[in-house]
Amino acid sequence: MINRPVKLLGIDPGLRFTGWGIVESDGNRLRHVADGVIATDALQSVPLRLKALDDALAELIARYLPDEAAVEETYVNRNATATLKLGYARGVALLAPARCGIAVFEYGAKTVKLAVVGTGNADKTQVGLMVRRLLPGAVEKRADAADALAVAICHAHHRSSHMLWKQPA
Repeated sequence: MINRPVKLLGIDPGLRFTGWGIVESDGNRLRHVADGVIATDALQSVPLRLKALDDALAELIARYLPDEAAVEETYVNRNATATLKLGYARGVALLAPARCGIAVFEYGAKTVKLAVVGTGNADKTQVGLMVRRLLPGAVEKRADAADALAVAICHAHHRSSHMLWKQPA
């Protein structure tokens, strides 16, 4: 069996800003492909913002043709309305790649930070610094893009354990 590089799409969902990053994984080598942020118009209704997010993710998937996707899990905060809106965006982030037949994996924030920085309590600055160190050429403009690249890196590190579960007996 010949191994080939695998393109991974990392998504850090949010209704206002959704970060995305594409990483190519070849064994234990990682290469930055692209990253960015999808911004929705806060003056539009939530359904229109979700549609804009879905359209943008579909365009990214068609452009970069990722093999797998990874989405950061939602954390619950004190503002129930904000948490609910984040959940809507996360639902779109899970659905967009799944609709294209792409396997989708989910990782909690602590798992992502542990995989990238080495501690689950790292802050956004530390995550951004390690992303730039692990992926030379990554020029994320916002922390959301760095977080999405971190999700993709985390998935790259965890892929082998996921693949073990998929192997036929």
